Amino acid sequence: MRWSRLLIPTLRDDPAEAEIASHRLMLRAGLIRRVTAGIYEWLPLGRRAVAKVEAIVREEMDRKGGLEVGLPIVQPAELWRETGRWAEYGEEMWRLKDRHGREYCLGPTHEEIITDLVRATVSSYRQLPLLLYQIQNKYRDEIRPRFGVMRAREFVMKDAYSFDVDAEGLERSYRAMDDAYRRIFSRCGLVFRVVAADPGAIGGSGTHEFMALADYGEALIVYCDACGYAANVEKATNRLAPPAEEPPRPLEKRPTPGVRTIAQLAEAEGIPPARQIKILFYWAIYEGREPQLVAALVRGDRELNEVKLKNAMGALAVRMADRAEVLEVAGVPTGSAGPVGLEGVPVLADEEVMALRNTVCGANEEGYHYFNVNPGRDFTPDRVTDLRLVGPGDACPECGAPMASARGIEVGQIFKLWTKYSEALHCTFKDAEGRERPMVMGCYGIGVTRTVAAVIEQHHDERGIIWPMSVAPFHAVVVPVNYAEADQREAAERIYSALQEAGVEAVLDDRDERPGVKFNDADLVGFPLRVTVGPRSLAEGKVEIVDRATGQADPVPVEQAAAEVARRVRAALDELNRRDGSLGKR
Repeated sequence: MRWSRLLIPTLRDDPAEAEIASHRLMLRAGLIRRVTAGIYEWLPLGRRAVAKVEAIVREEMDRKGGLEVGLPIVQPAELWRETGRWAEYGEEMWRLKDRHGREYCLGPTHEEIITDLVRATVSSYRQLPLLLYQIQNKYRDEIRPRFGVMRAREFVMKDAYSFDVDAEGLERSYRAMDDAYRRIFSRCGLVFRVVAADPGAIGGSGTHEFMALADYGEALIVYCDACGYAANVEKATNRLAPPAEEPPRPLEKRPTPGVRTIAQLAEAEGIPPARQIKILFYWAIYEGREPQLVAALVRGDRELNEVKLKNAMGALAVRMADRAEVLEVAGVPTGSAGPVGLEGVPVLADEEVMALRNTVCGANEEGYHYFNVNPGRDFTPDRVTDLRLVGPGDACPECGAPMASARGIEVGQIFKLWTKYSEALHCTFKDAEGRERPMVMGCYGIGVTRTVAAVIEQHHDERGIIWPMSVAPFHAVVVPVNYAEADQREAAERIYSALQEAGVEAVLDDRDERPGVKFNDADLVGFPLRVTVGPRSLAEGKVEIVDRATGQADPVPVEQAAAEVARRVRAALDELNRRDGSLGKR
């Protein structure tokens, strides 16, 4: 391809809207163009990168026996109502009506529609196991689209679904997809961790996320290098310390004027936050019934994990109650509230709270706190569960070693759905004895466009993108310093033609531009290899091959240049096919 025939609208300056490297560079290098918030046009270079990721995904899915299908983007509400997710999915779902008033959605995911397909076409155990996948656009009405295609309203995903006869079959499918995902992301050049995660609106139990590590990743993960434990903070837990060994002291109610926060109490009374009880009031939101006010207790030095609270309450969502709502419903002031004597609302306590001895909490009266509070003696919560947000330094739940943390970009997630959808949608098969049983399902998603952005987050420098060979829009660019000069033009054309014959995806920069502009654009776009045809090297019968990742420039005879580039391309692809980019233990 000749640069003069390509559409590559590069930008010299960083767009004001771009917050992170991938967003900034995708706009500057002409991969994408913003249409409106969260919606982007994919230009030729960007589309080629997406196609490279899609090709890798297809190869690895087909290797595991996957069958590609095409499912509708527009889905009828009736299917989503059968599973209860029409209300459960919330405002992120794009909902619409046709001219007859029938309700539909733009598919954010395809569990319902794929299960409907299988229940209509598969009826016997002889047709199982089955693995179906598709690659297509998805739609989510993000409240705050940001980071370019990382959190967009329209995006490309690969979603796969397995159907098995029993739990053992699901486990085999799950392991096969875990292996396929590790190969996919390794081949894309990513460094990633596989972490335990919360299933969210997809449901089921048992799920793992594939997190590409990045300084500006939107998710926080904790991990243990000693044993390999890793989890998204929404799911992560830690090993509990043993309860303090000190005799309980008599409960006291003391005046604490002007003290309304954990920090103020620590300063006024010298009691560290880890020895205080923090109480937080939330509304648990449900479908078809009124919200319920709930009190959640965590240790004073902890943050509440809202995902864990939502799951504990079996709610669609939770939101923090304001001071007026708490006063109206529970009759207590939030700055001085506590679990002792609290009535009218269910109380959920984190496990660490129950291990406290002679602790402090609000007395449910403005300007007063209880001291020497002992859980179990002075109050009994309605439920004890894990509600805390875990962080670096906490003890690993599996081996007890201190954990570390990192930020990551979720590029894939795999789920064990079990029979959540097959039972709701009556997707059954007859076993060898003729008994009707629900199929056991799994689902497996990859954010294709998000993966492209994650690759750029991990592979860039101050000059631009540094593409891994496997997902680069083009493998190489041939840059004559002055295309108007006959000897440079003829040498560049010969090398370009030879590269095409060798199967190398190459661009010939035939523009009438200054050398500095050409070199800057080549670095910005991120071609893995650049062949520079200049007057001085050409006078010696040579050209320079420049490696974008290392900056190494090697003089090579003109006649050998195309073969050397082709050799480097093959070597880079072979290395990516062999590498394992996953961190931690399997």
